[in-house]
Amino acid sequence: MAHRSHNKLARPVVAALDKLEQLYEEAATGLVVALDRYLRSGEKPSKEMLATLCYPLLRVVYHDAGRPVPTHRRAFGRLSRIGVYETTITHPHEFRAYLAEQLQPLATEYGARIEVEPSRQRIPYPYVLGRSGELAGAAVNVAELARYFPTPQLSAVGDEIADGAWDFRDGEPRPLALFDAVRVDYSLQRLLHYTGSDWRHVQHWILLTNYHRYVDRFVRWARGQLAPGGPAARPFTQLVLPGNVTVSPEHSDAEAEALIAGSTWHRFQMPAYHLTAPDGEGVTLVNIGVGPSNAKTITDHLAVLRPNVWLMVGHCGGLRQSQHIGDYVLAHAYLRQDHILDDVVPPDIPIPALAETQVALQDAAAMVTGEQGEALKRRLRTGTVVTNDDRNWELRFTQERRRINLSRAIAVDMESGTVAAQGYRLRVPYGTLLCVSDKPLHGEIKLPGTANVFYETAIGQHLEIGLKALDLLRERRDTLHSRKLRSFDEVPFR
Repeated sequence: MAHRSHNKLARPVVAALDKLEQLYEEAATGLVVALDRYLRSGEKPSKEMLATLCYPLLRVVYHDAGRPVPTHRRAFGRLSRIGVYETTITHPHEFRAYLAEQLQPLATEYGARIEVEPSRQRIPYPYVLGRSGELAGAAVNVAELARYFPTPQLSAVGDEIADGAWDFRDGEPRPLALFDAVRVDYSLQRLLHYTGSDWRHVQHWILLTNYHRYVDRFVRWARGQLAPGGPAARPFTQLVLPGNVTVSPEHSDAEAEALIAGSTWHRFQMPAYHLTAPDGEGVTLVNIGVGPSNAKTITDHLAVLRPNVWLMVGHCGGLRQSQHIGDYVLAHAYLRQDHILDDVVPPDIPIPALAETQVALQDAAAMVTGEQGEALKRRLRTGTVVTNDDRNWELRFTQERRRINLSRAIAVDMESGTVAAQGYRLRVPYGTLLCVSDKPLHGEIKLPGTANVFYETAIGQHLEIGLKALDLLRERRDTLHSRKLRSFDEVPFR
């Protein structure tokens, strides 16, 4: 996982990044050594040693009130007021380019001072277990390890900053980023658990889907991109499957087929597939399954990687007589009946459509289908999507009818409103393009025979539109990170 950064960084930024890496490596290595020693000989770590096993602290000090305030449209790298900003950092080597992108404007445009020192936030031992040489052959008693080593504390892991619920007191530092080190590490471990692949493979351009057949098409497309003389416009390096299985350009067709067939995707709740490229410029597809709970879960964790965008490309029920099976729905509003985010983003809070993603999706649809003007409008309809937490909402239609009618909704699903609300909440650009797979209000329900015909004809084109939209957003990245997602008192980091 990598982010693009400025070509020439200010010297204080480089020094800060180097110090972050040094302090983190010393602490993480020290924790691994202490764990190995305990597993090998039973030697317990001293209090003095434990006090050194902490995340590095990154501090930005902005006190130059006489300096002209920069004028720019950038949605990040902004200091809204004089003061001190702090956060703790994990895996600074992997996040180096992202950190450089955030720190560079603070140092050069605002004249802020950057400081790095050890924090008092200890690294929980489960977050370095993968580096332990003694663990594989040891009979580990988790309760026993917890007596002597730092453990994850849920009281220290939260989204208070992202949700605007952090408690600021005069004289204390303000948050520098939405997520601190323990929150990031928690999600990195959860990503491995849910998706079946190392979080370092996740690319900055993400597609989310709710049907496995999109995965089959994505894998087929990815193999074509990796093939010698393939159509790739960028240097894709490998396809990473669940279980961290990699398909490279050097694999023969037979070898690639065997690797794909042997993938253990079914062991993971939301398997992810990554077509990787340098600097994280490839594509990640996650099959999030069905329902708002999965949609919230995976976006809670993907958000700590600060992706450039996530787009929902899945199926929906069409609600209008004029729609046809295989038509597209470009969501510009959501009637959120998912209920899973009601406490943090109440349903009466509007989730705005982002012009950047809306235009990219519509342009991509025109390019892939070859249709323009009225022909495209007949095929692609823009409107409100109902996101429901009840898959059998049709059984309550007599109660639901008036609300759906008042919303002027044109489609219903179980994920897209949650994905959009999470993007809004966690400041990740979002968009939704759905494909009508059935029309429950007009007698065209999803049956095995008709469903198979639909899948064969519609999925390939739908996925191609999503991929083309990502291409367009890459080209237009300078305008992608919208100021619509900033709060009144936003943190400096994206």
